Order: sequence, then structure tokens, then C-alpha cells
Amino acid sequence: MRQNLQRILVRGGVLSPSELKQIVELAELAGIDALMFGSRQDILLPTDQDLSVIAQDFPQLSIENLSANVYQNILCSYVSADIFPGTAWLSSAMYLYVLEQFTEPQKLEINITDPKQRLVPLFTGHLNFIASSVEDYWHFYVRLPHWQKPEAFPVLIYSWDMARIAKAIENLSAPIADIATLFNYLNTTLETNSRVPQEPLQLPSYTFPYYEGMNRFNVDQYWLGLYWRNNRYDLTFLKAMCDLCFECKIGKICITPWKSFIVKGIHQRYEMAWQKLLGRFGINERHSSLEMNWHVPASDDEAMDLKRFIVRNFDQNDISTYGLTFGITSTYSINFTSILIQRNPQPRVVQHFQVRPTYNVLHAKNFDPNTLQYETYAQDVDKIELPGLLMELSRLYFEGLGAVSAAQKPLVVAVPPPIRHLHDHHEAFQCPNCLSVYDSRFGDVLQNILAGVAFSALPEDYCCGVCETGKEEFVAMEGSTQLG
Repeated sequence: MRQNLQRILVRGGVLSPSELKQIVELAELAGIDALMFGSRQDILLPTDQDLSVIAQDFPQLSIENLSANVYQNILCSYVSADIFPGTAWLSSAMYLYVLEQFTEPQKLEINITDPKQRLVPLFTGHLNFIASSVEDYWHFYVRLPHWQKPEAFPVLIYSWDMARIAKAIENLSAPIADIATLFNYLNTTLETNSRVPQEPLQLPSYTFPYYEGMNRFNVDQYWLGLYWRNNRYDLTFLKAMCDLCFECKIGKICITPWKSFIVKGIHQRYEMAWQKLLGRFGINERHSSLEMNWHVPASDDEAMDLKRFIVRNFDQNDISTYGLTFGITSTYSINFTSILIQRNPQPRVVQHFQVRPTYNVLHAKNFDPNTLQYETYAQDVDKIELPGLLMELSRLYFEGLGAVSAAQKPLVVAVPPPIRHLHDHHEAFQCPNCLSVYDSRFGDVLQNILAGVAFSALPEDYCCGVCETGKEEFVAMEGSTQLG
């Protein structure tokens, strides 16, 4: 049974202690004693009542019924910045600058992420901006609601163009069929500072991190991750925590996609105060990853009972699942866990009878959810069989882990498919000094050269946008077709 939920959008999963305290006050006025976190870094209030009247006193909060699903929360890996491995130029401040561009609620799911972290998924949004190695530029993977899988955009997106591009896509008057059509549409409707990527997106093979407890970072600071197994965070504790944040001059609280939150920047002189706060409310730290690394639908009692059943079996058998993530779902939407348990729908012919549910067990290719490829391990199995099957998969994961680590081969995400225009041929010329490439399929966005312009048609004063080598020194690349 699932309870009705009201959702509060928290852009990027980042909010101040004062904002969280306002949400707690709204929940108290609604007669709620605890709040929950959603898998898109939003806040959920478990209540059936209409909050529109109460919400009038909190105009800055964006509230809607979760079942309405009109607006979407922006998913962001700000939460991992400074405490987990990350791209050098992508600081906490940079995330906040980017998020500030998105001034209106979004109708499409947007992910803004660092490819070097594993806490926040990269490809689960409709619009996925993934930091590149070039400062201020992002790989862009699009999976519109009617598309089957993410498609790579052929150019890198400039940080300050992201919100405009997202808005232009949301305002499309008709469905776009493929990435080539979308690319041409945006090229004709927006002036952007995009650039051609010099290398494909590479995803290092990092292990999923442990994100709970009091942890030291930098010389004199700590970060605190808090996880409650029932995903019901007591309002009295949250209010006391916000007050302590004020005293410690902590400006931001970060929600994770794993129904938990992280407080960063706790100075070491305040560590004892935080330990006292946790002790006063009897809050445990250092939960086992056996139970933490799960995606379970919010307020779904049946799914939560299944998770508890499996975790108990893991614990009784001393099974390690470190680095693995699990999900329980009854839908076939895009997922981002290593191992997925799908609940099969009840057969129509027996809808009026109570029958035992059956499940399918799948795992991501190489147990890496960023591959977006899932392989079926077992189908139509009973609940009692699930713990044994998941233990088998855990052992398979650890057996292959050494070989993957030794090879240290990063996952290379497919480069964009060729964008074809009025002809099927293309030409490519390379700068002999910095090895930049002019490809007629893409043009040169930085110098306002449209896609489809032949190299021979470029202005005589055209030069390399990186090192300014003249057009006459460019060399035709092997395999390209020169156009007259």
C-alpha cells in the first residue's frame, strides 16, 4: 500500500538550513511528524490532505502532489563536491552558479553531474549535462520522454547556455524524433557558445561510496551523512539540526538520491556539538551498506518489507555487498542500480484472487549502472528465492572485480552518431599543430560556421579556434570525403 505524497522541489537537492526549517514548519502545520526524501533529491510529505491553503504562507516553496508529476526536480551532484573524487574545475560554487540559471520549475527531468563521482546518477534524466574535461563545458545526453535511450549531442554545452537550451527543448511545439533533428533545431533557434568535443566521455571505474557518518575532509573540517532506514526524518530533530547549522555557520544542506542527506563544512571545533546532537536524539551512524544502498519507492510498504526480508537474509549469511546498489521497482523506467528486482504485474485472469507475486532479477552490464544495459539473471521467481539469487550475483560481482580493477579501463560512452544533412558525405580537416578537427557535419560553432559548410567554402581568413593556425595549413584526414 502506498500513501499519497506531497512533493517539495529542491533544486539540485541543495537548500539552506532556513529553507529546511520552513519546510519543517509547513509540515508541522499540516499535522505531519516526519518528512521523507525522494530519489530525485526532493522532499516528500506523507499526507493525503491538500496543502494549498497552508502553502500560501510559504510562497517560496514549490509544492505539488507527487502523482500529478507536472514538474520535475533537478538532480545534481553538488552533494559529492569536495568530499568524493571529482572533476577539478567543477567546484561547489560552480554548481550553485549553474543552478541559479534555472529560475522556473522544470517539466523535464534534468541531471547535472560530475562523471568522476558515483553517488548521483548520470543518465537518468531527460536532459543529462555531464561535466567534460574542458572547463565550463558539458557533455549533453538527451533522452526525451518518447525516446528509448539517451543520445549524445554532437557538441559540448557551455555552462551559461544550459538553462536556455533546456527551456528551448521544453518549449518544443512538436515531438523531436532524433538527436540530429534536435541539434539542427537548436542551431537555428539559439546562439550558443558550444564547441566540438575532442574526446568522448570517459567514466572512470570508481566504487560506489559510503555516504554516512562523521567523516574528516580537508585539515580541520568534517562532513556528516545521515541515513534513516525507514526514510522518515523526525521534524523535532530536523529543527534542532537546523539551529545547530546556524550556530556553526553552515550555509547548505545536501539531499542525496539515496533517501539521506549530507552536511558539509563542519569545523572541527563543532564536532562535539554534532555528536551531542546525534546522541540526544538517539541517532545511529554507520549503518551497513547491506541496507543503505537501496532504491525503494517512497511510502511503498510492500517494497520496504521485501527489502527488509532480503537484508535480513544477507546479514544472517554474512554477505558483503560493498560497492553494489539494489533497486526494487514495478515499472520499466530507466534505472541506476547495479542489481534490479522487478515485481511482475498480477495476471489479469486472477485479479480477483490473491496470488503470490513473482519477480525478475536483472543486473547492469559489469554491474555498472552507467552502462544503461541490463541483463536478465532470473525470471518469474518467488520471493523466497530472491536472497539466494542476489547472493549469487554478489559473488559474481566480486569474482570479476579484480579483473576489472587490474585492467583499469574506463567506460567510454559512445560518441555522437553522424548528423547527416543534404548529402551522406562529409569532410574532415585537421590542424597540424594542436590537432583540432574541422568536420563539415558539425561546422564550427565557436566561429559561427553552420553545420554542413564544406571546408573549401570557409572564409580565406578562417583559422584554428584553438591555436590560430591558418586554413591553408589544415590537412585532410584519412577516410573523409572532400566536397566540391
